[in-house]
Amino acid sequence: MKFVSETIIDQVIESLDRSDEALEKSDQEMADSQPALLDFLTQEAFDLLTEEEQDYMLLLGLTLWESARKVNGSIPELTAQDLGNAEEANYNALEGSTGKNFRERMDVFFNDYPQEDLLAFIEDALVDEDEELVTSEGRETLFVTLKTVVDVLDTSC
Repeated sequence: MKFVSETIIDQVIESLDRSDEALEKSDQEMADSQPALLDFLTQEAFDLLTEEEQDYMLLLGLTLWESARKVNGSIPELTAQDLGNAEEANYNALEGSTGKNFRERMDVFFNDYPQEDLLAFIEDALVDEDEELVTSEGRETLFVTLKTVVDVLDTSC
């Protein structure tokens, strides 16, 4: 996948923030063209997350997908198997992390990562001091899930 810059991410956020219709349109387009991705972002396994965290994860996932589309055009349909394999690899990497706080634990993912701006966007969205949407219990789950999305988008384009 071509590199997705912070500028592109900001443009996508702005476009999704403009109206509920823009957000609904993006959600419907994802449902139509990427059903496995939408299922992955809304799976029942996320019942441990609060409703606000689930909604926020979907919004962040839409932002990642729209950002990738803006740079790369059409994206091949992602598969549940690819998402599952990438998620497993990410949880294995997280288990090997020795950091004490969230940011330190996430450092393992940033080494030579090809989509660093997307990864930084995820991290910042989950640790923003103004956001009370994300619990400390849900933070790692959201990060790994969203990083998995970026991983599979990156390898599919």
